[in-house]
Amino acid sequence: MSKADVRFAAKAKAAGKEGEKRGIKRDRATVKRLQVSKATPIRDKKGKTLYEAFQSRDKSHQARIEPNRKWFGPVRTVTQTELHTFREELKNQQNQPYQYLLRASKVPYSLLHDDQKEGKAHILEVESFSSTFGKKSTRKKPRLGSYNMDSLAASADQKAEEYKMDLDTGLEVNQNPEFKDVARDVYFNTGQSNRIWNELYKVIDSSDVVVQVLDARDPEGTRCGHIEKYMKKNCPHKHLVLVMNKCDLIPTWAAKRWLHILSKEYPTLAFHASMTRSFGKGALITLLRQFQNIHKDQPQISVGFIGYPNVGKSSVINTLRQKAVCKTAPIPGETKVWQYITLYKKIFLIDCPGVVTPSTQETEANIVLKGVLRVENIQDPSQYIPELMKRVKKDHLDKTYEIYEYDDAEDFLEKLSFKMGKLLKKGEPDMNAVAKIMINDWIRGKIPFFVEPPHVELTAEEEAAELPD
Repeated sequence: MSKADVRFAAKAKAAGKEGEKRGIKRDRATVKRLQVSKATPIRDKKGKTLYEAFQSRDKSHQARIEPNRKWFGPVRTVTQTELHTFREELKNQQNQPYQYLLRASKVPYSLLHDDQKEGKAHILEVESFSSTFGKKSTRKKPRLGSYNMDSLAASADQKAEEYKMDLDTGLEVNQNPEFKDVARDVYFNTGQSNRIWNELYKVIDSSDVVVQVLDARDPEGTRCGHIEKYMKKNCPHKHLVLVMNKCDLIPTWAAKRWLHILSKEYPTLAFHASMTRSFGKGALITLLRQFQNIHKDQPQISVGFIGYPNVGKSSVINTLRQKAVCKTAPIPGETKVWQYITLYKKIFLIDCPGVVTPSTQETEANIVLKGVLRVENIQDPSQYIPELMKRVKKDHLDKTYEIYEYDDAEDFLEKLSFKMGKLLKKGEPDMNAVAKIMINDWIRGKIPFFVEPPHVELTAEEEAAELPD
């Protein structure tokens, strides 16, 4: 019996006797438990800790706690074999829009974003630890082109002599610096605010299936390329579907061509949103039911509707529900926040505000004619009428407004203002008022227009599988 055990036994006996005097009876186990809080380490004469109290003196082995899977009870786990198999399958199906992975939600997708291309950085092979942090550490001298002002001035003069403006293709040099473009109005940034983008990302995160609604008159112009790249990179397990709304405003052959082109990338459907005479409603509901069967392990799935303003996202949802559950209007920006709508017991729909992809290459006329802005807030709308008349055939414009002879856009607006009675003081034509009427007619489809699809040769089988005439 060691001295420490003897000392502990003496203390326990003294504590027991003192407790008996006070009428408190404690056994040896109770005294031992109470002494744990007062335990002190065992030290030598110099004060060095030999071992802690209640610690084994045998240090020949290192005591370890056996790992247990119960530690990771609420955490989703997956083996390396399953993760490797799923990664390979996901890589193969990303470029095939009509193939999907079953039971995809079982895998923690955060493990799939490890960057395997870069590999491990072998830092110690480049420079040892001692030369960087040890006593013999050396500080590297920075690589500079010049170490004093004289050499710096000499190198600057040499570069100025060797510079040739004709060979500089990296930057466009402005030959007339006294002239510059007028800054674009802030109103043209409609649909690009942080609030709307936050609403969009909420919808994408909450959705199992994302439906991107396009305007059939200009499908490529109303596609959100930034969102498609974001989904391929950050959430490739989610399904993306394209819906061409307003297909009743374009010819059938143009709808066939666009369906054939867009279906090579994502599943694409033609749709006409209407409470009484809709088109494509059954096909879209069938597709959503197929997605619901894919996710059988989930109690329900959410379907998010995204796209440009005024493409008809809320109208598509109302058509599916056969009820005015979402507020709609023929003007952009009517939907302010996202909202949940119940389609069936296991299928929920999410309406999202319209989002415009920022682009510096897009002109103001394109932004106005896409229907992104509210016409009543446009300053000087008559300047966009020449671009509108370039896109429309003269026969369609003549039949719509019954004006057959005019020289240019200004002459057309003058005659149309006299015909509609839109006049200012002293009988002058109010061109801005008439221009707003024309832009509204353009947005609502009263003026016939569509972007002609690129020519694609179809086989007999593909033509038979396309939209019927």
